[in-house]
Amino acid sequence: MAKTEATTTPRLKAMYRETMVKELQAELSLDNPHQVPKLEKIVISVGIGKKKDDKRHYEVVKNTLTRITGQLPVDRMAKKSIAGFKIRAGMNRVGISVTLRGNRMYEFLERFVNVSLPRVRDFHGVKASGFDKSGNYNLGIVEQSVFPELTFEETQLLHGLQITFTIKSHDATHSRKLLEKFGIPFEKEGGAK
Repeated sequence: MAKTEATTTPRLKAMYRETMVKELQAELSLDNPHQVPKLEKIVISVGIGKKKDDKRHYEVVKNTLTRITGQLPVDRMAKKSIAGFKIRAGMNRVGISVTLRGNRMYEFLERFVNVSLPRVRDFHGVKASGFDKSGNYNLGIVEQSVFPELTFEETQLLHGLQITFTIKSHDATHSRKLLEKFGIPFEKEGGAK
C-alpha cells in the first residue's frame, strides 16, 4: 500500500514554484528555468568544543536544536586530533547539527524570517559577506533566545548557532537574489540605516 502524505505544501515552497522561479529567471536573464538558484538544504549547527565535557550544556544545545527544527540532531565528531584543545580524532563530540530538507526546510525558513529575525536585538539586516564561492550563505546567531519555540527556562544557558543555507547556484549574486525573494533582509550598503 502506498504512503499518503497528509501534510500540505509550505507557503514558501509553493511561492517558489509558482512565482519566484519565473521572476528570478527574468531578473537574472537566464535562458532556462533549471538555471534559477534553488535552496537545497539548511544546516543548523552548534559547536560545543570548550564545553564538550559539560553534560548539561550538551543537553541544552541538543534540546534547542530539537525544539527549533522539529528534528533530532546528530553529534559531530572531531576529524583531526588537536593536542592543544585536548581533542582526538573520532573520539570527542565537538558539535551538534541538524540538516533540514524539503518541507521542514521551507517551514523553518519561514519561521526564521518572519518570527525569529525580527526578535534579534538592534537588527539592521544580515551581513552580505556571508556568501562563499559556491553561493552558499552562512549566518551566525549570537544567542538562541530569538527562537519563540524555546521557553524562558530553556534560554538560561546561552549559546550561539550557525545556520548554513546551501544553494544550487552559479554565483553569490544569484544566491542573494533568491534569499531576498524569501524575505531575508540584508544590510544596506555603506552602513546606512
